[in-house]
Amino acid sequence: MKHFNITVNGAAYDVTVEELAAGAAPVAAAPAAPKAAPAPAAAPKAAAAAGAVSVKAPMPGNILDVKVKVGDAVKAGQILVILEAMKMENEIVAPQDGTVAGINCAKGETVNVDDVLVTMN
Repeated sequence: MKHFNITVNGAAYDVTVEELAAGAAPVAAAPAAPKAAPAPAAAPKAAAAAGAVSVKAPMPGNILDVKVKVGDAVKAGQILVILEAMKMENEIVAPQDGTVAGINCAKGETVNVDDVLVTMN
């Protein structure tokens, strides 16, 4: 058995690897739990507080278009923002019916994972 510490996306994992004899069948194992829990999220920004629901970027990318404006009534599944990531256009949609309370991105802007794009009431 060999013992390794591996870090993936900032989370540290303690991994034990067993060497198999030639011809032995591998055995599936449950994934190891992270060593430390991630730090709690910071308090929401003032712009995010303007709406009860925050629509976040699922991946880093560039904002190609913002399809709504503050005050618009939207239905669940309606396109809010077009996000380009890895040469693909991704439609960021409303998770529920509501009203757009704030827009935290602009056309041409670059965003990171979990950046709040739109807030809704």
